[in-house]
Amino acid sequence: MRRLFSTFARGLPGAGLLMLRVVAGIALAIHGVTTLKGGPTIGVTVLQVLAIGGGILLFAGLWTPIAGALVAVVALLHALWQPGDPWVHILLGTLGAALALIGPGAWSIDGRLFGWKRIDAAK
Repeated sequence: MRRLFSTFARGLPGAGLLMLRVVAGIALAIHGVTTLKGGPTIGVTVLQVLAIGGGILLFAGLWTPIAGALVAVVALLHALWQPGDPWVHILLGTLGAALALIGPGAWSIDGRLFGWKRIDAAK
């Protein structure tokens, strides 16, 4: 059975995926940098560096299924291990998992590298 949308959706679905990727990537990178400025422990530092890397990959749309899964796992670990409000991490983890499952959209590096190709046959 074909999917409703391809993983490299164009038009309005592609624009929606682009907005999700950009917002999630920027939020992960900013949150990670601000957390690292506070001088956290080594465990939190490793989680934040992984979150920043995953955020940059999501922002660019490169290796989106891997980056989204990484973000989801890191956000879940951060929500479970760190004291405080876990809802920001749950939201970012959900965005990462959704992007891993849906795909990056046509306006991404993955879309350029692995997207639909058009082959014109000479007549």
